[in-house]
Amino acid sequence: MDKHYGEIIERTIRRNGYSISELARLMKVNRRSIYNWFNQPKFKPEIIFKIGCALKHDFSNEFPELFSSEEFQHAFNNSKLLNTALVSEEREKINYWKDKYINLLEEYNQILAISSNKINTMTYSSI
Repeated sequence: MDKHYGEIIERTIRRNGYSISELARLMKVNRRSIYNWFNQPKFKPEIIFKIGCALKHDFSNEFPELFSSEEFQHAFNNSKLLNTALVSEEREKINYWKDKYINLLEEYNQILAISSNKINTMTYSSI
């Protein structure tokens, strides 16, 4: 009997409590695509591998004919290094925009203060 890849992956995802929405976000596909995968009896091993990497799940147990455990362990170790670099890069971007926002806010507050002083001066001078 042939394995139904989609059913095996769906069972694994549901058994381990993984979120379909989170998987879709990590895979950069919509949820409908994930559900369509569940209905496919066969699909490329690369997709299964990407799902495993996204979920940090070693599919070599479910698909020993396609993968070895070392492949997933190697990918998990590399993703930790990559994630650290990405987090650092994202933090730099966030800090850049945060600093830019704070500078604009400070300039805006200065303009408001100057405008407020001018209005108060004009009000007092007309009295």
